[in-house]
Amino acid sequence: MPRADRLFRLLDAMRRLPAPVTAAQLAAETEVSERTLYRDIEALRAGGALIDGAAGYGYTLSEDPAMPPQNLSRLELEALVLGLAELRHLGDTDLARAGEMALAKITATLPESRAHQAAHAVLASYRMHKRPAPPVDLSLIRQAAWDERMMRLHYCDRDGTETVRVIWPLGFVYLDREQMLLALCSLREDYRKFVIARMRAIEVLSDSFRPRRVPMLRDYTAAIRKRAHPKADA
Repeated sequence: MPRADRLFRLLDAMRRLPAPVTAAQLAAETEVSERTLYRDIEALRAGGALIDGAAGYGYTLSEDPAMPPQNLSRLELEALVLGLAELRHLGDTDLARAGEMALAKITATLPESRAHQAAHAVLASYRMHKRPAPPVDLSLIRQAAWDERMMRLHYCDRDGTETVRVIWPLGFVYLDREQMLLALCSLREDYRKFVIARMRAIEVLSDSFRPRRVPMLRDYTAAIRKRAHPKADA
């Protein structure tokens, strides 16, 4: 791994892991020896990072030169912590981890008093029942939507009938009990909502529908609102 990438990964680990972080933890995160880890810590300090601690005691990133300062109110911090904590309950481990990393990066830019408040927020999110893991790789669907690539989907409907469809993935919707993919279905020649739990297999195709995803999604959501509130346009 190039040294610049390794140092960036080390900074990311120090933002994300509970402080103080031991050298052994950081070495494992960056896949280097502890001897190399000590040199990397000194390199970050030379680059302007304020890192408290020493070998045998653990390290704390007190000031991060890679992040611009943030000025958030306490209520804004509470909202941020609560909102990102909700990601843990969606059954998507990649998304949950991304939320943790985002919060760590934001917290690293806060003044010490605000960082303390973020670490000890009074709002929390819990669920009695854990949502099961999705049957397909959601990262592939997200990437296909970002890249505006068509997909082949093996799908089981409410009656238990399995079909194979070519779809244009537009976006995700998270409901209380279900997660859905909004897409244009070539089989039905119309927009459809596909329940993630009923997906059996997915394949990303080389065919592209760029740059139509954003206007299609906008038109679809507008049509849903119109059906839900028909008198609003009267």
